[in-house]
Amino acid sequence: MSKLLRKPEQNEVSQGVTIVQDVTTENSPLEYVGFKIVDLAPGAKYSEVLGKQECCIVAVTGKINVTDGEEVFENLGTRESVFEKVPTDSVYVSNDRRFEVEGVSQARVALCYSPSQKQLPTRLIKASDNGVENRGILSNKRLVHNILPDSDPTANSLLVVEVFTESGNWSSYPPHKHDRDNLPEESFLEESYYHEMNPPQGFVFQRVYTDDRSIDETMTVEKGDVVLVPAGYHPVGVPDGYTSYYLNVMAGPTRIWKFYNDPAHEWILKR
Repeated sequence: MSKLLRKPEQNEVSQGVTIVQDVTTENSPLEYVGFKIVDLAPGAKYSEVLGKQECCIVAVTGKINVTDGEEVFENLGTRESVFEKVPTDSVYVSNDRRFEVEGVSQARVALCYSPSQKQLPTRLIKASDNGVENRGILSNKRLVHNILPDSDPTANSLLVVEVFTESGNWSSYPPHKHDRDNLPEESFLEESYYHEMNPPQGFVFQRVYTDDRSIDETMTVEKGDVVLVPAGYHPVGVPDGYTSYYLNVMAGPTRIWKFYNDPAHEWILKR
């Protein structure tokens, strides 16, 4: 069994609250990234007290209310399916705070965590705040929604982004990595990928490998799966007929995204 591929579970922790994915530093090879997927029925509430962690709460689908005990943000969420390809709303909550998420409709929520020592203000990240960009050429095209990029000082450690990759295209490609603290050329950032496909019975392939091949796994990834990237290159290939969505969380000792392309495959950028 892969140590890097997490299949979804259905862990109902209270009425209307189901934990689908739960990646922590205790149950994974990651030290800087934590990740949860929580499904909420209408009216159901999920709450947490953050220790020395910050959290970005992403309304993946459906509508939610979010509070940190002081501020209240209502009717967040913009889509019933991620494949509407419109940005969504998120809320950043800093360390040593409590938050509560309530389902307004049936909702899927992503909770993205990283270590944090300096308390920062809670912030609503509206859909309209997302930077939207198209990347790549030929069979390397993808649409990106930047929720928490490194240019946004809202967070201490977290970087959060959504990526859509079209049928027959490649993403996170050419293979690149960010596993060395070697600035300004490369930063050390762990990463998680939460995947969905359209139509939902589809799959993608993701490879995670290091130069010395101490990590070298190629995984068949299905709807709701999470892939963990503690180190190494991590390209994604999308079969014909299907569209890929993934939500990335990155974090490390320095909040900057500087990646290094696999020299063997960097030539594709020069076509």
